[in-house]
Parts: sequence; structure tokens; C-alpha cells
Amino acid sequence: MKITVIISFLFAAAAFFCPGILMSLLTNEPLLIEGGAEYLQMVAPSYLLTGISQIYLCILKNSGRAKTAGLISSVCMAGNILMNLILILGLFGFPRLEITGAAISTDLARAAEVLWCAAILSKQDSVRLRIKNILHTDKMLSHDFWKYTTPVLGNEIVWGVGFTMYSVIMGHLGSDAVAANSIANIVKNLVCCLCLGIGSGGGILIGNELGAGNLQRGREYGNRLCILSVFAGILSGAVLLAFSPLVLSVTALSDTSAGYLKWMLVICSYYMIGKSVNSTTVVGIFCAGGDSRLGFLCDTIVMWCVTVPLGLTAAFVFRLPVIAVYFIVSLDEFCKLPAVFIHYRKYKWVKDLTNKENS
Repeated sequence: MKITVIISFLFAAAAFFCPGILMSLLTNEPLLIEGGAEYLQMVAPSYLLTGISQIYLCILKNSGRAKTAGLISSVCMAGNILMNLILILGLFGFPRLEITGAAISTDLARAAEVLWCAAILSKQDSVRLRIKNILHTDKMLSHDFWKYTTPVLGNEIVWGVGFTMYSVIMGHLGSDAVAANSIANIVKNLVCCLCLGIGSGGGILIGNELGAGNLQRGREYGNRLCILSVFAGILSGAVLLAFSPLVLSVTALSDTSAGYLKWMLVICSYYMIGKSVNSTTVVGIFCAGGDSRLGFLCDTIVMWCVTVPLGLTAAFVFRLPVIAVYFIVSLDEFCKLPAVFIHYRKYKWVKDLTNKENS
């Protein structure tokens, strides 16, 4: 909590005080910069609240209360969607706030999420945050924490900045490309929830088995999850393709943007398979056993030595068509698969991280 509050506060401050600078890094379209800066400044508090709520939700999931965590996330997300509808469009007597309304909805939903989590974790039978533990961390626990999480943090930073570079590349290909890419990402993230859930839940499941010393059972669960991730990826891709006509029919896009979006959704459908397998293995299974370096290495090499340079070259040197550029920057998940499969079969992740002397 101490770490995430510091990082979240810094990002929230940047979004509040320098929104225009942040938006200018992503696109050169004045209208998009203006609207995005307005949204960032208003939504800035939610970044701090998100950092806090995600730690609480993680505690709930890892202490056997995954259903409660799911309920909190689902209700707050549904509330966010409802408030978006009301405040953006100005329904039921509320003013029409548009972009500002979207930001306010997010702030309110995150605040409710934090308060709900805090209320549950304040109960006597819950894992409670204590001031003395925040100020004085056990040295052995701190050492183990940084040993196993530093590669994960590095991986998230490398991946996050790399993914942002994809948006930067697409953001400089014109407003039609920006609009299509934005909707494609929304659809992809919605459909990808099943795959991400398998990875997150599978990591907790295997982590509990490994921590209890049931290494063989953890290995068996890992094998089952890998098979499940392939089927989940195929199913997610099929669902995305099936709903593509509906997405195209309900979005108010120019003919050029609609043409881009049609093929972007096709590319996203195969992307789901690689995303599902990698989120289950790298993010879930490997991290459960403290084997977190591979993800950092894979994303560093694949994104920063392959897809980002190729995307920049394709867009600004060879000036390839928008869909060709999008195809290139969507190759990262598949490029990682061979290394992930080979590493998984070595079973280095099958180990108990629990410090028995300190437990």
C-alpha cells in the first residue's frame, strides 16, 4: 500500500497539473489533445483511488474472498457505466457534462470501491492494514518482496510504456486511425476479460497450492490452466468476430474509420489466443512460483527490439497503410509464445516461496 500510494499519487499529480503535455505525447491532433487534457485533469483523483482499491481487492482475492472482490468490482463498474450514461448525456435532470461527466463518473466509482473495500477489511476477521506494519516492514519479508516483485514491476513498466507507444504510433496516423484504434482497444479489452480472469485466478490458485507445499498438485493445475487458456483464447476470438458487425453498426464513424475498425477487429480476434496463453502462464502461473523474470525479458525484447521499432519504421519511414501498421504492433503476444512454451516445460516455476521460519 505504501508503494502504490506513492506511485499513484505521482501519476495523479502529473495528470492534474500537466494533462496537455501528456496528451501531446500520444497524438498531434489539437482536438484530441484538448478533449483528452480536459478528461485527464478531471479523472486524476481516480488514479490515486485505483492504486488503493487494487491493493485491497488483491488482499481479498488472496485471502479466500475472491467472490467478494468480484462483487465489489462488478457493482462499481456497473455503477460507473450507469453514471457515464447519465452524466455524459444529461439524463434524469442532470446536466449534460460529456467528457467531464465521464471523468466524474470514474472518480465516484473508484471512491465507492475504496470505501467498500475498507469497510470489509476493517472487520475483525479480515486482513487489516496496520500503521506499525506500514512504517516498520520486516526486513526478511521486504527482501523477499523486492526479490520476486522487481521483475514483475519492471515487466509492467516495460509493457505499459510499450503499449503506450503503440497508441503514440496510431495516434500520429490521423483522427480516423485514432478513432478506430480506440474502439478496437475497448472491444478487445472487454472480450479479453475471460482470459485475464483465468490468468489472475489461476495464479492465486496455484500460488496457494505451492505455498502449502503441494508442488505436484500445483504442476497439475498449471497444465490444466494452459489447456484452458488456449480454448478461452479461441472462444474469445470467435466471440469478438461474431459481435464485430454489431460493433460496426452502433459506432458513429466515418467510412474510413469504419473500414479501419473492421480489419482491426479481425486482427484482434487472433490476438486473443496469444493474449490468453501469455496472461495465464507469464502473469499467472510463473509469478505464482516467483518465476517472474521471463515476462520482463520477453516484453523488453519483443516490444522494444521488435514490434515498437517495426511499427515506427512502418508508420513513419515506409508509410505503410494503417492496417499494416496495426498488424505489426499486434504481433507481440504471438512472438512471445515459443519462449513461453519452452520455459513452461522446464517447470522452474514449481517451487514454494513461503519462508517457513517467518510464517
